[in-house]
Amino acid sequence: MWVNNNRLFLILLFMFQANIVYCQLPRPDTAILTIEKAEQVFLEKNLQLLAQKYNIDATKALIIQARLYPNPNFNMEQGAYNTATGKWFQTNAAQGEQAYQLSQLIIMSRKINKQVNIAETNYKLAEDNFADLLRTLKYALRSTFYTIYYLQQTGKIYDEEIGALKKIVAAYKEVQGKGYVSEAELVQIQAQLYSLENEYQALNDNINDQESQLRLVLQTSPGLFIIPIVKPDIEKTDPLAFSFKSLTDSAYANRTDLKIANDNLLLSRQNFTYQKALAVPDLTLGVSVDRHGSYITDFNAVNIGFDIPVFNRNQGNIKNARILVDYNNTALDLTRKTIDEQLNRGLQKAIDADKLYKGLDPTFGASFDRLAREMMDHYMKRNVNLLTFLSFYDSYKQNIVQLNSILSNKVNALESINLITGANFFNK
Repeated sequence: MWVNNNRLFLILLFMFQANIVYCQLPRPDTAILTIEKAEQVFLEKNLQLLAQKYNIDATKALIIQARLYPNPNFNMEQGAYNTATGKWFQTNAAQGEQAYQLSQLIIMSRKINKQVNIAETNYKLAEDNFADLLRTLKYALRSTFYTIYYLQQTGKIYDEEIGALKKIVAAYKEVQGKGYVSEAELVQIQAQLYSLENEYQALNDNINDQESQLRLVLQTSPGLFIIPIVKPDIEKTDPLAFSFKSLTDSAYANRTDLKIANDNLLLSRQNFTYQKALAVPDLTLGVSVDRHGSYITDFNAVNIGFDIPVFNRNQGNIKNARILVDYNNTALDLTRKTIDEQLNRGLQKAIDADKLYKGLDPTFGASFDRLAREMMDHYMKRNVNLLTFLSFYDSYKQNIVQLNSILSNKVNALESINLITGANFFNK
């Protein structure tokens, strides 16, 4: 019996080692990326950023248009039918009738300058919208990148445990019926294997969903599988490395949504000023010459014209603009309060995650290969029963899953502070 046990042990040990080597082979359509390389690809290829850049250029062109004055107007009049001579379209100087008029609209109340101010603010708003898009997409990139990394670390444990159990099942089937492996024992191991494979499938679905999101941000081919490479000891970053005041100052200086709120308030104030200016009528100045169309042969005149603001004094637009100033002022206050609350809560989450991380045993998981071989050795020699053997693998798996979850939560909590402050304080 010992000879058979020893033979089975050697078979299992060989298969287990071969499985670990196999699990480390990458897929053929794989890209191994650092966070720096991922950000470089993101900045070069993301179509949302490229589209927003075109929008900035389009908005800048409107500043040129806002500076332009109205074109002069030239009007010519030719007599069609002369009732005295009975002729059509006479153009001779003696009997023909022509009139010419040249006019220019004069914009009053500095409306041109006010239009330029609005166009410049819209351009700044487009730039800040681009910066805000960049900020949010960069956060999506980085948080997804780190989430994938820790999910893949968890996946390695499932790979190893599932591979080991498959080899055990295969070896048991090979020697089944020789008197020392019961059918019930084989069924229990198979049940554990099927349970792990079901969990692993759910984990892979999560990884593939995250991979899909990352590919969309990076604009890579749909079939590409990305393996993130993370700097060593990134989890050891201290969330209290920077003072709360420095984080708050950064948020108020760099948060693009706060800049957008300021832009909208400025734009609404400029629009209010412009709408009041529109209530002031513009002037039309001109000169005209009329041959044979007046009381003298060549009639010369100067012209002036303007609207009389009796009914329409732009009252509705002025009221609307004044209300929008109050609205955007309130929105700006709300944005400030939101930043304060987000920063306070985000920092607290990071501190809590760091506290949980620091409570971990730093040597945990370092000796899995040794412990796994020892546990298999003891199991094959019947020093431990099947329940103890399976409990070891299950406990180790559960602890590694929790460990990677804790590390992922901490790193992503620090990334959320980067998002909230609008600066790259952590995980550089």
